[in-house]
Amino acid sequence: MMKILTAAQMQELDRRTITEAHIPASTLMERAGLGIVSHLEQYLGSVRGKTVTIVCGKGNNGGDGFVAARLLRRRSATVRILAMAPVSDFSRDAAAMYRQFVRGAGKSSIYPYTSKTHASPLLRDSDIVIDALLGTGLSSAVTGRYADAIDSINAAGRPVIAVDLPSGLHADTGAILGRAVRASLTVTFGLPKLGLYQRQGIELAGEIAVVDIGIPSAYIDAVKTRTSLMTRETVYAFLPKRRLASHKGTFGHAGIIAGSVGKTGAAALAAKAALRIGAGLVTVAIPTSVNDVLEAKLLEAMTAPMPETKARTLARTALDRLVSFMTARTAIAIGPGLSTHPETVELVQALTKHLDRPAVLDADAINALTGRTALLASCKIPPIITPHPGEMARLVADATPQTVNNDRIGTATRFARERGLVVVLKGARTVVARPDGTVAICPTGNPGMATAGTGDVLTGMTVGLLAQGLPTWEASCAATYLHGMAGDLAAAQKGYAGMLAGDMIEEIPTALKLIHNALSSKAIETWEDAE
Repeated sequence: MMKILTAAQMQELDRRTITEAHIPASTLMERAGLGIVSHLEQYLGSVRGKTVTIVCGKGNNGGDGFVAARLLRRRSATVRILAMAPVSDFSRDAAAMYRQFVRGAGKSSIYPYTSKTHASPLLRDSDIVIDALLGTGLSSAVTGRYADAIDSINAAGRPVIAVDLPSGLHADTGAILGRAVRASLTVTFGLPKLGLYQRQGIELAGEIAVVDIGIPSAYIDAVKTRTSLMTRETVYAFLPKRRLASHKGTFGHAGIIAGSVGKTGAAALAAKAALRIGAGLVTVAIPTSVNDVLEAKLLEAMTAPMPETKARTLARTALDRLVSFMTARTAIAIGPGLSTHPETVELVQALTKHLDRPAVLDADAINALTGRTALLASCKIPPIITPHPGEMARLVADATPQTVNNDRIGTATRFARERGLVVVLKGARTVVARPDGTVAICPTGNPGMATAGTGDVLTGMTVGLLAQGLPTWEASCAATYLHGMAGDLAAAQKGYAGMLAGDMIEEIPTALKLIHNALSSKAIETWEDAE
């Protein structure tokens, strides 16, 4: 995991790096500028022949922009600086970087900001805009010329690269301070900032790239924070290894209690996802009258027909058979497509006290707990719950989907602590929280995943990893990360609007392979270096 920091924590790391490790601020600035250019080209391609306008403030954020400007010129870009203040007002290090740039480019590349009328055509006439206006120290509302400059950046209709974080965004809360830049890509330095993953920051940051600027690892280790960003390295370490002597029993038997008339698709998606993530066996418990429909959709998974209501949902009389079903499985998922039929709700509530093995509750299993969350305490092994904001709001008193989204980290953390279980709060930048206050944020995923069935895929992936023996925290984080990664791979093929949940399932093996190939090779190189 990579730690996510507040502005104060990051400023303290910078201070220690400069004063104790004796790495000059100018060196950190050079590394930051190099990171901006490197990630810009990864995101947008070569800058050769392109016009790049960099809006520079008077602080060190502007200094990073001047370094990037100098390096972009070396890559044959046409670079223009829109300077918000005279050099006499710049910070010492920013002024030094300004002078280095001017020595190579001349003052003709510097355009002092005078007005919105002057700035807007300059920005519109650019191929790329870099926002190096305001940094992490901002704490009050942006007004005046800076607000006008932000409006001009947003109105230019050009790709925007934000330096460290979008100008006008609160570095800790993700709130907009009066005005804020809407970035296509945010290149942040040292470690990611908390505001990039909260509230409006999620939308305004665009893609996020983290640049290592050489802060000593011992200083990072000393920072106390319970909030981290999931990484490929973490997921690779969590995933079970598949040994040559393995057989299907080695990788567990996932049981999925799901489905009702009209909703067998949810059960099928969960089952397929569990198999694609590596579970050895999968069986779905389904209402009897829709069993044949589900069997037609599944080849590799098995089904278990169960007593049903007249509405063709799972009946209360299925309890004993479902308890036996769970006992014969390694891990359990309950919820996809169950419906909210009153008798089925009663059944789900009765099942909770019999949960004595790793489990994930989603969708209608969560809805069945509305007003009855105390039932979670009866589970012999605390389950994972995977609510979207609407479902989370039903579990929390006086909450709405909007209040949940306004405090995603806080909401998930409090519920995890109060109920003693792992919460996977789905949505943009999915949050995974556990009872001790530890939180992991998922950097993968995209808007194309806002389509029917993607939550069922996550449920299946999670129970598939639980069946393979992963503990609840590890299974939750690995499933969430890989779920988003599969979504990103599907979106690359299909686009956001056209992708389906089934497309994601087909990309799960590719996601696993990419992580394994990249990191197993790195592990071998590290081992060989040690030898």
